[in-house]
Amino acid sequence: MPALILAALSLLASPRLAEAQGSPRAALQKPSAALLKGESVFYASHSLMWYVPEPLRELAAAAGIQGHELVGLQKIGASRTLQHWELPEGENQAKHALEAGKVGAFVMSPIQFPDEGVENFVKLGLKQNPDVRFIVQLSWGGGDTDNQDFPKGSRNNGHREKNPVQLKKLYERNISAGERQADEINRKYGHGKRIMTLVPTAQALVTLRTKIYQKQMPGLNSQSELFVDAAHPSPPLEALNAYLHFAVLYGRSPVGLPMVSVLKKANRADWDEKLNRMLQEIAWQTAVNYPYTGLSPVGRK
Repeated sequence: MPALILAALSLLASPRLAEAQGSPRAALQKPSAALLKGESVFYASHSLMWYVPEPLRELAAAAGIQGHELVGLQKIGASRTLQHWELPEGENQAKHALEAGKVGAFVMSPIQFPDEGVENFVKLGLKQNPDVRFIVQLSWGGGDTDNQDFPKGSRNNGHREKNPVQLKKLYERNISAGERQADEINRKYGHGKRIMTLVPTAQALVTLRTKIYQKQMPGLNSQSELFVDAAHPSPPLEALNAYLHFAVLYGRSPVGLPMVSVLKKANRADWDEKLNRMLQEIAWQTAVNYPYTGLSPVGRK
């Protein structure tokens, strides 16, 4: 009997132990009440991210997160973050929002790394709000190019059907450059905290395309279905990226939340709940296993 009691106590204690140690399992537990408070978010974005705010609003509402607020969305096509920084003062909504201290999470989407504009916005934001979070999307490259080479080849709408070895190499140089800039900013301004996190959009896309190649994504028969031109995403890729942003912003799994309207409105019978759940699972597993999101055991500080 004592042995049975000890075993039962061990089972009861194990989730808390996992949570205390910051394991991936802890990230799957029901979040604390503190995590349910909504963020006030500003986006300085190019077109591979500026569709994110609306589905993210839907996800926050569906998850019961109270107070999620879109402070603003500054859009410049094919932009470096430095271009957002250099907008004239009268037009620069991003600077004004940070200067007013209205922003809890400031989200950027550079093309190439490093991007001087990222650090400029970090310095400005911290002056007004030492608790502001900086979230940076690692975007895929147009035309299946690495963004370190942008704009070379970015408008080429060529062969998409690549094998896993080719896919793994597609964006790796720019991803590494983004990680180096994140490390530098966190070292200079974080004072031991991770103030800048990365959204692994390019990596999740590689995973999705690999699964399509392996015939593991019912509803998606070719990698070209993820794009409407050389660079821009079709609804399944937009949905995948929205689920990623939700995971990184709120530290919560999107798995099981309702299908976002951008995918639902595509009105394709084979883009169904099964596909939607698989997209959610790819997003969550990519986010929770990537140290730079801050969700993995290695990334938590």
